[in-house]
Amino acid sequence: MGLRARFLSTAAAWFALVAATLVVAPLMLRERMPDPVAMHWGPSGAPDRSMSFTASLLFEVGMWVLIGGGACVAALVNATTLRRRASRMALGALLGGTGLFFLGLQAVTLAANLDAPDWRQAGHLGWTALLAVAGLVLGGWLGGLAARPGPDDQPERAAATSRRFPLRPGQRAVWVSSVRSGLLAAIGGSVLAVGTGLAVVALVGGDGMLWTPAVITFLAGLVAVTFSSVRVQITEEGVVLFYGPLRLPRKRIPIAKVERAWSEELFPSNVGGWGIRGLPGAVTVMLRGGECLVVGYVSGGRLAVSIDDAENGAALLNTLVARASTGPGAR
Repeated sequence: MGLRARFLSTAAAWFALVAATLVVAPLMLRERMPDPVAMHWGPSGAPDRSMSFTASLLFEVGMWVLIGGGACVAALVNATTLRRRASRMALGALLGGTGLFFLGLQAVTLAANLDAPDWRQAGHLGWTALLAVAGLVLGGWLGGLAARPGPDDQPERAAATSRRFPLRPGQRAVWVSSVRSGLLAAIGGSVLAVGTGLAVVALVGGDGMLWTPAVITFLAGLVAVTFSSVRVQITEEGVVLFYGPLRLPRKRIPIAKVERAWSEELFPSNVGGWGIRGLPGAVTVMLRGGECLVVGYVSGGRLAVSIDDAENGAALLNTLVARASTGPGAR
């Protein structure tokens, strides 16, 4: 069985399993559920919106069919998608992450509504809401890893890796470039402010139910601000990525782990959206579409960063890699 057939059969089986679970689980508990059922919880953690049992079932299944089915159709009609590791892993992460997300969301919703005489008396979500988020992260990671094995067709990259930066023996050079997403920084700052405000209200007003949304909102805003900008530095030691206004966290790639580098035009549609996409070993930092610096690892993975002057950065990195491989202590 070829790669395409294996991927499509596995994806179809996973799609069917999630869809069947989303249908069967609520029907098995139908007699113990109120009608309508609580479907939304406010900042206090109490239910504030409802939906009929049938509508809620159709909504959850319909969303999974739209997203999961769309991913399967994309893999079916576009054969080139599966020949590239990054796009293949993105589809796997999408299927795995959204599948476990919907299953986790359904489990939390069913547990809150179970044996409640009325939807208004459904249980509070609290920290159990993080189950769905954990499913999204875990499923995305596992789905990407499952889709990683196989070929990685990059027919246009061989020529791009040949360019090097002219350096005299013993001459040292440093390349630095940065990019910032003003929109992501503004959204993150706003969410951060909302989370801080909720925390203040919870502290002053003594409303303990506000702490959960306050912490979740604050952390979401902090993550958005942190990863709204990136600075890339290339030296003889390797590549360093500095995230956020405080240049923390940092990611270091030693020169010994780099095989080659090139400049490539990439856009959010190529990598699955904005932000940090992919999984360890095949990550893209997409803050603006266009020119990207792509670092290929000796292990076969890669890192892509949307950054200005990527062509010169790649040329210098190739030169430093060649120098390290021929100098004292070469690998």
